[in-house]
Amino acid sequence: MLKKYFKFSMLSLSLLVLFGANANAANDDCGEVTIANMNWASAQIIAEMDKIILEAMGCDVELVAGDTMPTFTSMEGKGVPDVAPELWTLALKIPLNAAIAEGRLINVGDVFSQGGAEGWYIPQYIKDANPELVTWEDVIARPDLFPHPEDPSKGAFNGCPPGWNCQLTNQNLFRAYDMEAKGWEIVDPGSSAAMDANVAKHINDGDPIFTYYWAPTAILGKLPMFLLTPEVPHDKAAWETCIGIADCADPKVNSFGFSPVQTVVTENFAETAGIAMDYVSNRSFDNNTLNVLLAWHADNQATGLEGAEHYLENYQDWKTWVSADVAEKVLAGL
Repeated sequence: MLKKYFKFSMLSLSLLVLFGANANAANDDCGEVTIANMNWASAQIIAEMDKIILEAMGCDVELVAGDTMPTFTSMEGKGVPDVAPELWTLALKIPLNAAIAEGRLINVGDVFSQGGAEGWYIPQYIKDANPELVTWEDVIARPDLFPHPEDPSKGAFNGCPPGWNCQLTNQNLFRAYDMEAKGWEIVDPGSSAAMDANVAKHINDGDPIFTYYWAPTAILGKLPMFLLTPEVPHDKAAWETCIGIADCADPKVNSFGFSPVQTVVTENFAETAGIAMDYVSNRSFDNNTLNVLLAWHADNQATGLEGAEHYLENYQDWKTWVSADVAEKVLAGL
């Protein structure tokens, strides 16, 4: 009887160990993951890097095309994709906070440790030739200095591509400053590549351009551009309730504020992804690192994947975000 009991106890213990190991494996296994692959360089590099690292952790990863507003809307309403690696959340604060409060989305932290900088720029050589151009209002009063390519009687203000949240903010600011009545027309580039090419061509040709841009980016790291100063302070409440939304009926003059750039995930990912959730919660980049990386990316006409591989091969900080065995797998797979 004692021998029979001993055999039963050993069998039970073996089953408990087996089930415990499986449970731990399940906790560590992130399973299938979808990641938003936005259509600008830094977001593409980070998405590709996340894919490489998460696959080294054993995840099954798919990159899906995305933009700020469509991705947020899909994550909030449908729960896909699982991860938005680089979400500029300033203008999304109200709906994002609501989704977080209801548990549908989780903000896991700043992917840009220093945040993002947005603003309106002119070439430095235009500033040097016209030293009185310091503020937004100074330039708005001189549409003649920035002629529209199709109608030189008007000034051209270069905004953002469709689907980017900055398209909304720039359109609303354009209306707030009554720029159409002051002789301006807003020009929205069709894509991120078209936007970069337009800015680079104007600067390299020595032509005038008045444009929105942001940092960290390769463009601002390589080209001589002057950041104009708005004459009004950033009104956070007015920005969140009007300037940053699509149906802003009566926009008032405002200016860009600090832009948190964060990683946002779905509730399901947060609850089931295990070590993948730990990773996306830990990783972040400083702006200087990104400026250098993006300059390399632009100079080499690299893809997002090539940028990610270059970063993983030439930088060391990412190794602190993962275990030693995952880092080894990542490097072995490059």
